[in-house]
Amino acid sequence: MYRKILVPIDGSPPSAKGLREAIELAKNQKAKLRLVHVVDASVVIGVTEWPTQLQPLIDGLLDNGRHILERAARMVEKAGVKVESQLYESMSGPAAATILRDARKSGADLIVMGTHGRRGIRRLVMGSDAEHVLRESKVPLLLVRGR
Repeated sequence: MYRKILVPIDGSPPSAKGLREAIELAKNQKAKLRLVHVVDASVVIGVTEWPTQLQPLIDGLLDNGRHILERAARMVEKAGVKVESQLYESMSGPAAATILRDARKSGADLIVMGTHGRRGIRRLVMGSDAEHVLRESKVPLLLVRGR
C-alpha cells in the first residue's frame, strides 16, 4: 500500500496526465501526494552575455514553477487528496537527480511521472528525465505516457 506518492510536474500535457493518474491512485490508496517542480536554471546560461539579465530570467522560471505547483495543488485538494509541494532550483541540469533526491528525503514509496514517450534521435538530443529516474529509482515508478 502506498502512503506518499511523489509526482514531478512541469506543466506539460504528459505531466498533467501523470498527475490525474496519481490523484486517482492516491484516492484509492488513501495516500498523500507530494508535488515537485524543478526549475533547471542552467537553461538560461548562454541566453545573454549580461549576467545582470540572468536573474530576471531565472525569477520568471521560478514564478512559473510556483504557478504550476499552485494550480496542481488546487486540483489535488479539489479531489479530496492531501497534498504538499516543493519547488527546486537546479543549476546542474535536468531534473532527474533532484527528483530522485527528493524521493529519498521525503520518504516517497512511489513516483508517478508523465512522460513524452520520445524515441530515437529526439530522445537522444533532448534527454529523458523519466528514463533517468527509471534507471536510478529505489522505489517503484509509474510512467504515464502522454500520448
